[in-house]
Amino acid sequence: MNLRNVLIVFRKEVRDMLRDKRTLRSMVIIPVIAFPLLFSLIGWAAQKFSSEAGQEASSVMVRGGGDSPNILDALRKSPAIRIVPYQSDARQQVYDKTIRALVEIPDGFDASVTAGNPQKVSVDYYEADMKSELAKEKLQKFFDDYRVRIAAQALAARGLPTSLLEPFTVEAQNIAPPSKVGAAMFGGLIPYIIIIFCFTGAMYPAMDLTAGEKERGTMETILSSPVSRTDLVIGKFLTVVMASVVTALMSILSLGVTFGLSKGKMFGASGSATGISIDPAAVVAVLVLLVPIAVLFASVLLAVALFAKSYREAQTYVSPMIFLVIAPAIIGTLPGVELDWKTALVPILNTCLVSKEILAGNHPWGLMAAVFGMTCLYAAVGIFAAVTMFNREDVLFRT
Repeated sequence: MNLRNVLIVFRKEVRDMLRDKRTLRSMVIIPVIAFPLLFSLIGWAAQKFSSEAGQEASSVMVRGGGDSPNILDALRKSPAIRIVPYQSDARQQVYDKTIRALVEIPDGFDASVTAGNPQKVSVDYYEADMKSELAKEKLQKFFDDYRVRIAAQALAARGLPTSLLEPFTVEAQNIAPPSKVGAAMFGGLIPYIIIIFCFTGAMYPAMDLTAGEKERGTMETILSSPVSRTDLVIGKFLTVVMASVVTALMSILSLGVTFGLSKGKMFGASGSATGISIDPAAVVAVLVLLVPIAVLFASVLLAVALFAKSYREAQTYVSPMIFLVIAPAIIGTLPGVELDWKTALVPILNTCLVSKEILAGNHPWGLMAAVFGMTCLYAAVGIFAAVTMFNREDVLFRT
């Protein structure tokens, strides 16, 4: 291999790639624009719908309670609840989301409570509906407060202090540092996003530098140059790797900036997101570990796209491969899937899992070395396959 020839091919392919609008869209525009739009939309939707649902009085039907005016009067006075006339199909209306919940009050509720006899109030709601769940929570809070008020009145009637209802309090304190909290929330998302963009960033240049060359009729011209085929394929390969890495860098930069600007909207006005952060050093370490995976993607995509006679045919070969990338990447985000010596051998999945460990502040050096080594091995096999395919006449000039 002649390094000078490789660099000449590399510079030539980079210039051509930067003139290709499809490559620029996948490498720069989509990562830079997609995340701001996505997070802005999520933040706007979360703020709008959560605020509306929280401020809206939940429509509730009450069955029973005709002999218990006290509880009915307290329900009607609650600003978070709107009592609507009871109808016989109340449960169906909860199911149809016409009303948010149904409250069933047993006969003689007021008298039993005053006498100190326990009673049970049931609340029917639709668990898959956010507004119905919110109505259930409002009703739960109402009845908890009402229970405390009744108990306080009973204690006062007997001359006992109401502090008996709360003999002690519990104060919970978070000892997890902000980086740990951020890693727990986004430890699986960040490597997933980077891996997906690594693949998509390499996909279009790989197709253009192989099938695209055939379609334009420039493949023969390149092969007639005084440069060995190995140098040609390595130059093309470096171009695809560069596109993959740049796309990943742009995506993670855009992700960080947009999250920093919109996390307040995404998590609401409670301030729960102000302490969330991601350790930049951990993100850099993840990016270093993802270089071999970018090499693997570039080599495999070059080898596969080289079989195609046209750009469109290459798309039919390459596009289904995204599912082979997404599947292990999604598995890596699932709870309970941990990095061990078995999962360290599975490509893509191992990178996701080791990235989660690093972002969480854990550094299993042995497993990290195994993941890096296995990914490098798979990448080397991919490079060998790409070089082999490029030296086969039946692949280059398939008719």
